[in-house]
Amino acid sequence: MNRLKHNWLVCRSVAEVTYKEWSAYRTHSLVSVIVGPVYFMVQYFIWTAVYGGQATLGGMDLHQMIRYFGATALIGYLIMDFADWNLSMLVRTGKFLTFHLRPVHHRSFALFQKLGHRFLGFLFEFVPCLFIFIFIFGIDMRPASFPWTLLSVLLAFLMNFYVNYTIGLTSFWLVQSGGIRSAFMLVSAIFSGALIPLAFFPHWLQVIQFFLPFQYIAYMPAMVFTGHYSLGGLELSIPQAVGLQAVAVLITFGLNEAIRRQAMKQFTAVGA
Repeated sequence: MNRLKHNWLVCRSVAEVTYKEWSAYRTHSLVSVIVGPVYFMVQYFIWTAVYGGQATLGGMDLHQMIRYFGATALIGYLIMDFADWNLSMLVRTGKFLTFHLRPVHHRSFALFQKLGHRFLGFLFEFVPCLFIFIFIFGIDMRPASFPWTLLSVLLAFLMNFYVNYTIGLTSFWLVQSGGIRSAFMLVSAIFSGALIPLAFFPHWLQVIQFFLPFQYIAYMPAMVFTGHYSLGGLELSIPQAVGLQAVAVLITFGLNEAIRRQAMKQFTAVGA
């Protein structure tokens, strides 16, 4: 019990230190306050033109589509992750050895780093953009169910972390995982639903998304926000959708743990 309490205090301190460290660069976060709304405005004009006089597309009307993209933009601020890049850097430089010898293993350390970093993002990215969407664009950004949306975003937060951390683990075999990271970011941008709702994809491609991590990062929490989830001809209630998301996160965590154990056997502390 004392050890668990000690580890919790250590991890909480990591989150606090990360928040203070990145606070020195909060202007970087403030740039997103400009980029996010500009990107949203582009999406607004594009989809307004695409809809034309049509009532619905892909099972969504224009109002739902605008709320969907507002939700994906805000969710992106909350779940953004850099665990893969950070882990790759530590392995490449040999500095991972210092974490390997600590009582709290690096994955927990990295998770609380992300918590501290995203709390800063919440204050300087999420909140300002939320106000911009509501008071300037006049969008109703109230979730259909706040508790379910909050839980879904938390699961998306964990999914994005575990997937990215798994990519970082490939550095134990490849040393430099930048190529895999770039490829994943490209594929994720397309298949997470951040650029276009997955309901517009061919049916067979929609079905495949149930077995990939991407939709659980952006599409599903955004659809939970709107209050309606459907994909691949399957319509789920919001509790069912969040339950499926939770199962996907648990499976991803299990795969991450299995790969992490194998990666530790590869560790040689080159450069230490």
